[in-house]
Amino acid sequence: MWRRGDRRSMKKLLALTALFGAGLCLAGVVVSVGSADTTTETVPTTSTLVETTTVEQTTTEPATTVVTTSTVTPTTSAQTTALSESSGTNTPSWVWVVIAVLGAASIGLLVALLARRGGGAMSEADRQHRLQGAIESWTAQGWALLSETADTAVLHSGNEQMTMSVDADGRINTRPLTRQPPPPDWPTSR
Repeated sequence: MWRRGDRRSMKKLLALTALFGAGLCLAGVVVSVGSADTTTETVPTTSTLVETTTVEQTTTEPATTVVTTSTVTPTTSAQTTALSESSGTNTPSWVWVVIAVLGAASIGLLVALLARRGGGAMSEADRQHRLQGAIESWTAQGWALLSETADTAVLHSGNEQMTMSVDADGRINTRPLTRQPPPPDWPTSR
């Protein structure tokens, strides 16, 4: 069974797990709603420009004309980038399954935690079992059992005595017993 400190730790762990699951679900929703797919496409283009130049020369001598023609073909290359956006989501279905399972587990853990809150009382058999375990622990350390009831035990070691009890929640309470000094006319052993 859980001790009081263990129960607190378990409650903190369950609360942390529920918080983690809720955060994961929220992150999944934000990612799926707030994202857009962007595609970048680079298309190379080549253009050719043909340029023809004619130079005509006329001289004063009789009947001589020189015609020079040159053709220059410069080639230019440019890249065009096109962007396209789509607002659809491409979240894989397994992500949605994981989010749903984590959400259901978080809710289940929260319900289990809240349902156990009111049922803190242990059965008498469980309390006796817990007391017996505590008695065995102390006797292993040199203490001897003087008396035992269903939920209380008295142990002693030398001149010291202590009482152990188990409350309704299963917590072990240990406190020392003070011995009364013997009456003045009582014989003492040396």
